[in-house]
Formats: sequence, C-alpha cells, structure tokens
Amino acid sequence: MRLRSGLILGVLMVLGLYAAPGVSDDDAAEAVFAGGCFWCMQPPYDDVEGVLDTEVGFTGGHVEAPTYQEVVQGGTGHYEAVRITYDPESISYDELLEIFWRNIDPLDAGGQFCDRGDHYRAAIFPSNEAERTAAEASKEALEDSGRFERPIVTEILDAGSFYLAEEYHQDYYKKNPLRYRFYRASCGRDGRLGELWGE
Repeated sequence: MRLRSGLILGVLMVLGLYAAPGVSDDDAAEAVFAGGCFWCMQPPYDDVEGVLDTEVGFTGGHVEAPTYQEVVQGGTGHYEAVRITYDPESISYDELLEIFWRNIDPLDAGGQFCDRGDHYRAAIFPSNEAERTAAEASKEALEDSGRFERPIVTEILDAGSFYLAEEYHQDYYKKNPLRYRFYRASCGRDGRLGELWGE
C-alpha cells in the first residue's frame, strides 16, 4: 500500500498537481548583497538553515541585462552580487547581514581582496525601509564596536533590478572546486578575513 501511495504521489508531482510542503513563494523573502567576486558569496549562505536558494548576478547599474564581460570591462555601474532567497520564519535579515559582514572587508572602497574595480565593491541593497533600517543599524553597530580603527566604507544602496549572471557562474564553487579553492587562496580572501574577523 505504501509503495502504491508513493507511486501516485510521484505521478502527481510530475504532473504538477502536488507540491511538497514547504515555504511558498509568497512567504519567501530575498536579500541582495555585493561582496566582491560573487563566486565567493554563495558558499557562506548555501548551508545556512532557512536559506532556500542563492543566485549570482549583477545589480546597481544602468545597463539592462549586462553580460559578465560588459560588467568586468567597467562602465555599467553594476556590482557583482548574490541574491539570497530565504524563509524569514527560519532566519532573519539581521542574521543574513551578520554573515555578509564577516565575509567582506568593510574597510576597502576600491574592490575586495585581490579584485579591484567598482564592480567588486561591497554593498548592501535593501529593498524596503525595514531592510534599510536593519542595514544601517548593523553598520552603525559595527562602527561603534571599536573593532576597526579605520572607517567602514561599505555602501547601503537602494535595490534595483537584479540580472542573473551566465549559467557557468552559478554555483561555480561546486562545479569547479579545485579552481575555486585556488582562486580564493591566491586572492588572499581567507587570510584577510582572518585578520579582520578572527577564526
């Protein structure tokens, strides 16, 4: 009987007549952060409970549907960014912000780690007043903590259109683990994060 029920359920799912219980699209929320190379901003969120999906792309600029080559050549105004879809019942925007801060260098206005240029700058892109208030409060708390002697230069910018990067950039660290680890190590990302935040 259990086998027959499972078979019926499988057929219904294939036909689109049944969806497994979970977070509906209406209940899910999104957060957008730029933290330098977008390959490196998916892993910190992917294994976090309450995060449903992450995608990398471009935002903050004036060119519609830019390609990666257009963005890295400059002049589009876009940042490399990660879009996080999450369940706000399981994880808060404040917790996502804390993960963000600990994966960037908030003192660097010219890019992140070995990657230089405007499209590699760090930024937070709140989509509403509640997110902006939370972002500003988290930045202020970090400034007031006394952790850093230099000012925090990470910007808080209004969210705009988010354009997905090409498919080969999505989950790059899973598709190309050796290249990803080599890039991350040679760029000095983990060393600098250790200096800023500790282990």
